[in-house]
Amino acid sequence: MKINPAIVRALQGDIPLEPAPFRKIAAGLGLTEEKLLAAVGELKSSGALRCMRAIVRHHKAGYSYNAMVAWKIPAGRAVSFGKTAAASPAISHCYERLIRPGWSYNLYTMVHGRSRAEVLKVVDGLVKKTGMKEYLVLESLREFKKTSMVYF
Repeated sequence: MKINPAIVRALQGDIPLEPAPFRKIAAGLGLTEEKLLAAVGELKSSGALRCMRAIVRHHKAGYSYNAMVAWKIPAGRAVSFGKTAAASPAISHCYERLIRPGWSYNLYTMVHGRSRAEVLKVVDGLVKKTGMKEYLVLESLREFKKTSMVYF
């Protein structure tokens, strides 16, 4: 499948807040809404597009406190822990990474809340649900960049 950069470019930006956003995007591309949605379907079927989601700007929504939590999870428990963590509405990102020399943490969650106490309550809830007790809370001090990926 050949990827149309113009379509990807149009979809990687903000989707207009209106009743027929894809119609407006399609018109800007010189397409019908049906052709645009068919192209999106092809991107999804090919695996080039995994999903389309809304991004909530958590600071504007009142969630001004966040922390990356680094967890030490035994290899056999990473998938179950990851699924439990990812199910929490307070967690926006959940990744497993390779363990590196001098750093034995392999699973990372980004936890959002309105206060430090609220974030720590989420962490404590994960500890109680999973029994995983080895973690570091890496509190965010300042945000330098927050953008979606731009491919074209």
